[in-house]
Amino acid sequence: MGATVKICGLSDAQHVKAAVSAGARYLGFVFFPKSPRNVSIERAAKLMVDVPVGVAKVALVVNADDALLDRITSETLVDMVQLHGSESPERVAQVKARYGLPVMKAIGIAGPEDVAQIERYAGVADQLLIDAKAPKGADLPGGNGIAFDWRLVQRKYWPCPWMLAGGLAPDNVAEAIRLTGAKQVDVSSGVESAPGIKDDRLIAAFCAAAHAAN
Repeated sequence: MGATVKICGLSDAQHVKAAVSAGARYLGFVFFPKSPRNVSIERAAKLMVDVPVGVAKVALVVNADDALLDRITSETLVDMVQLHGSESPERVAQVKARYGLPVMKAIGIAGPEDVAQIERYAGVADQLLIDAKAPKGADLPGGNGIAFDWRLVQRKYWPCPWMLAGGLAPDNVAEAIRLTGAKQVDVSSGVESAPGIKDDRLIAAFCAAAHAAN
């Protein structure tokens, strides 16, 4: 019984198709100009059109205001909003109420002191993304290709579903699932040949490894 997969940072129709064909259940589209995976709203709208029913289209934003979220939610076929900045639990609740879409909140983990904050969001978010905390001074809050000590979230259970992220790749995702008990995993840089450039073979290998993991 393997894990459900989210492929994040998609910006090309070929790689969207590859992710769907490999069995990914979530596709992430990044709306953050500093990211090499950033897509325009217009481009994302076109990419989402052919995504089959049953595969969730996730809009990743970082401390986005209502004006940006208004455009994304009205101009694309997004199914879920991923808040990947320093949004408060109150902001999570506001986004849920304003748009009527499920909200996933990303939480960066570096040490034991970071784990406690998960509880602050577990009661308000629809899902949690447990990611590696970005290094100090990093331009990106995620997608940096670094992992955290997975033992910090080993066999943890929260009131809402959670997804493991941070430094995952085809060659370590099975071990990450085994150590943490994660039912869902997220990958971005781990299936790229260069920053922002996805690799169909790595996408397929990652999904196969995650689906086969115990």
